[in-house]
Amino acid sequence: LSDAGYRVEHLPHDGRALLDLLGAGITNDLARRAGRLVRALLPLPDYLTHLAQMPASARQRVHERWGPPEEDPHLVDGAFPLAVLPLGNLVVVLQPSRGWDVDPERSWHDPDLPPPHAYLALYVWLRRVFAADAVVQLGKHGNLEWLPGRPLALSDACFPELALGPVPLLYPFIVNDPGEGSQAKRRSAAVIVDHLTPPLTRAGSWGAQRELERLVDEYWEASALDPRRAHLLQEEILAEARRIGLDHDLDLDRSAGTAAMLTRLDAHLCELKELQIRDGLHIFGRSPDGAQRTDLLLALSRVPRGDGRGGNASLTRALAEDLGLGIDPLTLDLGAAWNGPRPEPLCRLSAEPWRSAGDTVERLELLALALVEGTRDPEPDWPRSHAVLDVVRTSLAPALDLSGPRELAALLAGLDGRRVPPGPSGAPTRGRPEVLPTGRNFYSVDTRAVPTPAAWRLGWAAATTLLEQHLQLHGDWPRRVALSAWGTANMRTGGDDIAQALALMGCRPTWDVTTGRVTGVEILPLDVLDRPRVDVTLRISGLFRDAFPAQVLLLDDAVRAVAALDEPAALNPLAAAAREEATRLEAQGHTADRARRLATARLFGAPPGAYGTGLQGLVDSDAWQDEAELGRAFLRYGGYAYGRGLDGMQAEDALTRRLGATELVVHAQDNREHDLLDSDDYWQFEGGLAAAVRAAGGAQPEILHLDTSRPERPRACRLQEEIGRIVRGRAANPRWIEGVMRHGYKGAFEIAATVDYLFAYAATARVVGDHHFEALYDAYIADETVRAFLAENNPHALRETAHRFLEAARRGLWRPQRNSALATLDELSG
Repeated sequence: LSDAGYRVEHLPHDGRALLDLLGAGITNDLARRAGRLVRALLPLPDYLTHLAQMPASARQRVHERWGPPEEDPHLVDGAFPLAVLPLGNLVVVLQPSRGWDVDPERSWHDPDLPPPHAYLALYVWLRRVFAADAVVQLGKHGNLEWLPGRPLALSDACFPELALGPVPLLYPFIVNDPGEGSQAKRRSAAVIVDHLTPPLTRAGSWGAQRELERLVDEYWEASALDPRRAHLLQEEILAEARRIGLDHDLDLDRSAGTAAMLTRLDAHLCELKELQIRDGLHIFGRSPDGAQRTDLLLALSRVPRGDGRGGNASLTRALAEDLGLGIDPLTLDLGAAWNGPRPEPLCRLSAEPWRSAGDTVERLELLALALVEGTRDPEPDWPRSHAVLDVVRTSLAPALDLSGPRELAALLAGLDGRRVPPGPSGAPTRGRPEVLPTGRNFYSVDTRAVPTPAAWRLGWAAATTLLEQHLQLHGDWPRRVALSAWGTANMRTGGDDIAQALALMGCRPTWDVTTGRVTGVEILPLDVLDRPRVDVTLRISGLFRDAFPAQVLLLDDAVRAVAALDEPAALNPLAAAAREEATRLEAQGHTADRARRLATARLFGAPPGAYGTGLQGLVDSDAWQDEAELGRAFLRYGGYAYGRGLDGMQAEDALTRRLGATELVVHAQDNREHDLLDSDDYWQFEGGLAAAVRAAGGAQPEILHLDTSRPERPRACRLQEEIGRIVRGRAANPRWIEGVMRHGYKGAFEIAATVDYLFAYAATARVVGDHHFEALYDAYIADETVRAFLAENNPHALRETAHRFLEAARRGLWRPQRNSALATLDELSG
C-alpha cells in the first residue's frame, strides 16, 4: 500500500478498520492509498455512519488527509449525479473516471485502485434501476476492462465483473486493434463488432513543400544549362529548407556536397507526397464512397496480399512490369535519377518534370488510381494488371462495400441475442484483405506460433536495417539497444518485434514442422552474424505481458543463452555486462545463482496487473516539474522484471542500470493506418524510454523510428525526421484538416489531440523543434477558418489546444515566431 513496505495483506480487509487507521494518524501516503480501499470496501452510507461515530479528532484527521464527505467531487446533495441522457428504451451514458484525480499519474491503470463509488453507482443504476438488457460500449477503448482483478478468468471479486455482471456487452472496435479488443473480450466478456479503419489517401504536395519541389526541379534543369542560375537556386532551396526546418529534420550536412543534399531533400519531398494519411474518420455502419472509396481501394491494392502472385500482386508492381519499367516501385529509392523508359501511358498522366524515380512512382500511382476509379481501362497487353484489377473488382471492392452494412447488421444481431460471426483481425492495408468485410467478432492469433516464419524474416530484415542505419550515422555498431514491444502490434504482425529482438541478439526461433508452433531458440554463431551481438533491453506493455507469456519466457531464454556464451566482450556485450553485474551482486551478498538471474534480467514492464507507463496522467495534468521527473516516473512504473523466476519482481535499479548504458532507442510502427501523433502510446514508450535513459544517467540516446508498414522494405529514420514527416505530411496538411472538419466536435478533438501528442514528444524525447510547433500553430490557430471551426464545434478542444501551446512556450519547448502568438493563445485559453 505504500513505499514504506506495507502490503494489502498487512492491513485488515475491513473498511471500518481501515477508516480507523486513517483517523489514527497514519502517514499521508498510506492514508491516501488506504483511503481508496475504504471507499471500495465500505458502502457509502456505512462510510458516512462510521465517520460520524468516530471521535472528533479522528474525524478531523480523516478530513485533513482526504477531505470531508461534502467535498467529494462525485457527490451532490448526498447523491451521485449520473451523466445519463434518457431516450425512451435507450439511454446514452458517459463512462465515469475510474480515479479520484488525487494521483493522476497512477489512476488510469493502477492495479490496486478500485473504482470510486460514483463509478460503481452508474453500473448499479444501469443494471438495477434502468434494467438494461445490453450495453453497447462506443469508443475505443473504455476503462471497464482495465479495472483491478485477474488478467483473465475473472472471479466475482474482480471489478469488471462487479460492475457489469452478466449484462451482455457489445463493443464496436476498429479491426486493426486485436490487442485491446482481446482485452475487452477477456476482461469484460465483450462481443466485438469490428469496423473499418478511417479512409486513407495520399498526402500529396502543398504549400512550402510544393514550392520546394518546383525549385528543385528548376535547379536540376539549370545545373546542365546555366551553372550561375543553378548556384542561385541552390541557395534559395537551402534557405527555404532552413525556414521550414527541413534542414534540422533531415540533418542536412553541407560537407556532404550540394548534389547529395539536394538528392536527400528531393527524396524526402517525394516520400512526403506519397505518405499515406487518413481522410477523415470512419462512420460506423457506412462504407466509404466516392473518392474515399477509390483511395482506400488503391491503398488496399498497393501492397501484395497472400502469396503476392497473380491477382494478389501489388497493383503498382504489376503496372511497372507490364510497362517494362524494370523496377519495384515499393522498394525504389525515390530520390534516384530516372534513366529508364518513359512509356507513353505514363507520359500522358502529368505535365510535371520527370527526372527522378519518385516522379516515376507518382505516375504509376496516378495510373493505378485511374484504373481503380474506372476512368480508364488497362491495355489488352497488360496481363498482370488485368489480374490484379479483376481481384479488386470481384473481391476487394465488394468486401469494402459490404463492411458498413455488415457492421450495423452485426450490432443489431447481437442486441437481438443472435450470433455475431467471427473473423480475423489486422491492418487491411498491410496485405490483410481477409479482415474484410468488417462487422465480425474478431479474434487475434495463436500465440503458440508467434513469431511466425514470415515475422522472423521481417524481424531479421528490420534488425539489419537498424544496425546499418546506426553504423551509417555513427560509424559503429550499436552495443546496447532499448526496444518497446506491444501486444497489439505483435498480434497484428505475428511477432515482428519479438523476431527483431531475437535477431539483434543473434538468435532465431525454432518451429515444430507439423504444427508451426515455436519450440525454442537457436543461437547463431558469430561468423554467420558478421557483426557483434546486441545487448537488448525490452520495455514490454502490460498487454504484451498478459497475451504473450510464452514469448516472455522465449525472449528471456534467449537472453540467458547469449549471456552464457564464452565470447569476446567486444562481440558479445550482453555476456560481458551480465558477468560484471553478477560479480557485483555476489559481492553484495546474493548467491551465485540469484546474482546471475538478476544480472540477466532484460524484460521490464509495469507492475503485475497494471498497464501503461505512468506518464500519461502526469503529462496530461501538468503535474511535473522537469523532464527528469518524467524519466524517473517511467523507471519507477516500468521497473518490474519478467522472465523465468522473476514474475514481475520489483527491479527499478536493474532497469536504471540497463537504460543508463543504452545507446539506441527503437520503436517500430507496423502500419500507416495511424501515426505517432494520433496515439498517446507512441510518445509514452518512445519518448518515455528516451527520458528514462537520460534520467538513468545516460546521454541523450539516438532514437530511431522503424517503419515496417511495407514489409518488402523496412525503413529506419531518426525520430525527428519522422516527427517532421507527420507534421508536414498529415498534421498541418490542409487535406487532412479538411477531412477531420467533416466530423464536427470529433474532428476538433483529433486536432487538439495532435497538439497534445506533439507536446508530449517535446517533453520527453527532445526531438521537436520550434518549426514543428509553428507549423501546427499556423494550421490550427493562425488560420481563421480552422480556429472558427474549433470554436463553433468544440470550444473545449480550442481551449485545450491553446493551453498546450502556452504550456510548451512556458516550459521552453517552443519559442513562437510571432510576437502576438502568446497574447492570442492566452485569450483563447481563458
